[in-house]
Amino acid sequence: MAVTTAKQAQAERSLPLQVRGVDHLVFNTDDMAATIAFYCGVLGMRLVHVARTPRIVDEFGAGEPPVPHIRHYFFDMGHDSTIAFFEYPKGTPQGDRDRLGTMQHCALHVARRDFDAAQRRLEAFGVRYVGPVDRLIRHSIYFYDNNGIRLELTTSPTGDDFETVNSVRQTRAEARRELATLFTNSDELERVLEGMLLRD
Repeated sequence: MAVTTAKQAQAERSLPLQVRGVDHLVFNTDDMAATIAFYCGVLGMRLVHVARTPRIVDEFGAGEPPVPHIRHYFFDMGHDSTIAFFEYPKGTPQGDRDRLGTMQHCALHVARRDFDAAQRRLEAFGVRYVGPVDRLIRHSIYFYDNNGIRLELTTSPTGDDFETVNSVRQTRAEARRELATLFTNSDELERVLEGMLLRD
């Protein structure tokens, strides 16, 4: 391992991590066949990779489940990103999406022109949903998959499609008002504000 000086470490910390976006999200199921039926059948995704985890439980904590040799399947979400599932044994306890350290829901972007058709498709498969809900910056519907995972389909409220990040950017004043409820130290607040992508 290379020796890092304090000056080198400071320089490294000043460089932003270059992330291109979400590569894949991983959820858990205890019924891979039903998950394939939902994600390929109901949502129309394509299955792109099917595999098993190693036969030996991961001792390095690198992301493998604590159960050896289980299914690990990937579905194409579009735009070069995937959603994946591990198939845990039957009887594995169900998680609670409203606990810390869990995922509350997963939002999938749908083009405005496809949003109504997406609702009709869910209805045709008998999938109940809530919405459309007007969030001002987007319209969304919410539903559960076969595993009890809360999903959202979201789109632009206007006829134009939007870029996700640009759709949520705020003015400096809007961001400052909210950050003032979190930070009592004004220097800390301003430092966070300076790092934000803002509209002005």
